[in-house]
Amino acid sequence: MTQNINEPSADAAIPGDAAGTETASEQTIDAGQIARFEAENADLKDKLLRTLAEMENLRRRTEREVADARAYGITSFARDVLSVSDNIRRALEVIPADQRAADGALKAFAEGIELTDRELLKTLARHGVKEISPQGEKFDPNLHQAMFEVPDASVPNGTVVQVVQTGFTIGERVLRPALVGVSRGGAKTAPSPTLDDDTPVV
Repeated sequence: MTQNINEPSADAAIPGDAAGTETASEQTIDAGQIARFEAENADLKDKLLRTLAEMENLRRRTEREVADARAYGITSFARDVLSVSDNIRRALEVIPADQRAADGALKAFAEGIELTDRELLKTLARHGVKEISPQGEKFDPNLHQAMFEVPDASVPNGTVVQVVQTGFTIGERVLRPALVGVSRGGAKTAPSPTLDDDTPVV
């Protein structure tokens, strides 16, 4: 008996049978795999954010270090130059005031020394080194160093009445504190006003 070629064979695969079902199952990802992928994604995102934060902190720290190096890099040199300024002022102090006022070579010499000292201070100021001359100001232990006390009731207690040696700052730091004499015996300086916990703020 001959078989019609148009009739399907008994051994032929039917669409949608076991082979097709197996392919669909291979493409299906279970919930456990999704959770694992999400956890890995969150971990990678956290590591990325931490790395970015560390890089930002490094950038800021580097900028701060560069700024400090630019502002304070001459600290040792400036401190050495201050001794030159001190010697110039000592040279002026030994010249009697009356001879400095009189016309002549000594007056011209003293004026030249004063000009040199002023130019030296201007040069230091251009590089961030500024003079502390606290005559008549309230004593500040952050900027001044008290050498002695002077009994003086005419000024408030703790006032700088004599500057033995001028001080200097570089940037926001003290390069050398001013050596001063402080008054003792006068009225106390008024404390800075403070608010109590129960005091209403206006």
